[in-house]
Amino acid sequence: MATALSAVASFSNPSIITPRRTKHVDSGPQPQPPIQIPQRRENSASENPKPPNPNLHGSALQKASPEKPHTPLNLTFSHDQSFFAACTDGGLRLFHCDPFQAIHRREGGGIGPADFLSCSNIWALVGGGPSPEFDPNKGRFIGEISCRSAVISVRIRRDLVVVVMERKTLVYSYSELKLFSQIETTANPKGLSAVSQAAASSVVVCPGLQRGQVRVELYSSRRTKYIAAHDSDIACLGLTHDGSLVATASEKGTLVRVFRTADGTPFQEVRRGADRAEIHSLAFSSPANWLAVSSDKGTVHVFSVKLTSAFQENQKLQTSSTSSLSFIKGVLPKYFSSVRSVAKFRLVEGSKYIVAFGHMKNTILILGMDGSFYQCEFDPEKGGDMTQLVYQNFLTPEDSFPN
Repeated sequence: MATALSAVASFSNPSIITPRRTKHVDSGPQPQPPIQIPQRRENSASENPKPPNPNLHGSALQKASPEKPHTPLNLTFSHDQSFFAACTDGGLRLFHCDPFQAIHRREGGGIGPADFLSCSNIWALVGGGPSPEFDPNKGRFIGEISCRSAVISVRIRRDLVVVVMERKTLVYSYSELKLFSQIETTANPKGLSAVSQAAASSVVVCPGLQRGQVRVELYSSRRTKYIAAHDSDIACLGLTHDGSLVATASEKGTLVRVFRTADGTPFQEVRRGADRAEIHSLAFSSPANWLAVSSDKGTVHVFSVKLTSAFQENQKLQTSSTSSLSFIKGVLPKYFSSVRSVAKFRLVEGSKYIVAFGHMKNTILILGMDGSFYQCEFDPEKGGDMTQLVYQNFLTPEDSFPN
């Protein structure tokens, strides 16, 4: 569990948002003292003659001092998959994905859940690990949300900050950090939630109050939809960039279902496998032509997302009087109507991996809690096993961070 605090932080531009007071949002035990993240001071030319890394929007970087590897607490990609952050019990490390490059290291107390604001230097950070504290000399604190229950995950977009606790999801306005939506959920120990990133559509998804139910908040149209996605508990969620489709997996981990968020209707069903598995990650490409799935079985699968609803096509076939299989309607198991993966990549079974689609066409990015980074390529026509293009361990190169 992460410490009961979420903080929105800037590392280079103090004019993006003005500092706000701490927001106490729910009942329970008294919160820990707020953790503040102050503005990182730019080094002068005499302090650091080297130019700043342009990938961090002009912020100065620090050289990492060698020490024993820290334990990773959370891994997250930026919304455009350009960067990823490894949050550890000793701070945060930021890497560029393509080409792989260590670009920033922030030492101090532990950082658990984190999220990037697209195309900016604003992060939402949550303290984590045995010493969840931030060094007051690193970064500018621009706002914080202090909760009286443990914060499990946090999501951010340009108009919303979403804070997830085990039985509650809180939605704040980004500009004022003002609470405007409080969502009660079923037990959500993984902190499942997803937020669209397209400016035109503001969509938040999280578990509902019933088992296997997904709640969809369509803030742009001020509507709420409930989707009965599975018979068992929701284990993983994924959302397209524009929020039009949501992918869901249950604790069984055999099927992944895709629904339209606008009306909650089923769109497609894909099969990861026949045996039970824990789904760790669901990720759509942009545009949403592909869906990647990772699980504890040590495989990453890529599925084709159909432009038309496979559910509707199957329904037409089943109800057609001319169908050659109409005489056994309702007899064939649903297994035969599920879409199989186009490509897969084999990893270490039992480890946790998250996935995203790379900027290069038909590439997958994979991050492991064991420190592994993979870039793989899949063939959309031939399918089969993916080709490994890059492998790095982001926990070991202590001297690879820039000056």
